[in-house]
Amino acid sequence: MAELKDKIQQYATRLGDDSLVLGHRISEWTSHGPFLEEDIALGNVALDYVGRARMFYSYAAELAGEGKTEDDFAYLRDEREFQNYLINELPRGDFAFTIVRQLFVDVYFNYYLTELKKSKDPELAAIATKSLKETRYHLRRSRDWTIRLGIGTEESKTRMTKALNDLWGYTHELFEPDELEIELIELGIAVDMRELKANWLSDIKAIVKEAELEIPDAEWAVRGGREGFHTEHLSMLLTIMQSVHRANPGANW
Repeated sequence: MAELKDKIQQYATRLGDDSLVLGHRISEWTSHGPFLEEDIALGNVALDYVGRARMFYSYAAELAGEGKTEDDFAYLRDEREFQNYLINELPRGDFAFTIVRQLFVDVYFNYYLTELKKSKDPELAAIATKSLKETRYHLRRSRDWTIRLGIGTEESKTRMTKALNDLWGYTHELFEPDELEIELIELGIAVDMRELKANWLSDIKAIVKEAELEIPDAEWAVRGGREGFHTEHLSMLLTIMQSVHRANPGANW
């Protein structure tokens, strides 16, 4: 039983890593948005992801015991201990890059959280229920922006095409469960991402077509996030994000 608890804790931590790292990347748009309303909207999306990370980390801390808190998971782990998908840690890029990444992950989370609501672990199911509503809001935004930029100007179309090509190879690992996840899938606790890929691809193709863009035919793929192997970008992100907490351990406002 203790072994299962440890595995659920690791699974919850991974989901927290995905949300925290992506939330931090989106937050980098604060005060840099293309206009005021979008600047505020991006800030709210970032907060949604950070809030989701808190829920997953708090549950992981509860399972870990030993007085751990959500801050231990966010601020006191090193790069190799993070197991987020690589697509989430890539630098924010230009606005087109951010929108294409959001489209990919929003469609993914729309299906993922819908399935996680059915988890036999009641806490994971509850977090999914709380998060799904905001994910559907995120998806409406990224879908609308994808179409708007795709059929916009020659420059916006060129940037969206580049973003699609630059990000496509990072989507494959979203649907490749490892040994831990397969074991939890068989127990009805984790989501089987393999079953989501066809629906995800169908939705992405439909939106990209409506935006008068094209799905890349490139075959390259990058993997390793769930094993703790990351791009060079994560270490810089963590250095910045963790600097205050590490310099002032235990500090309060």
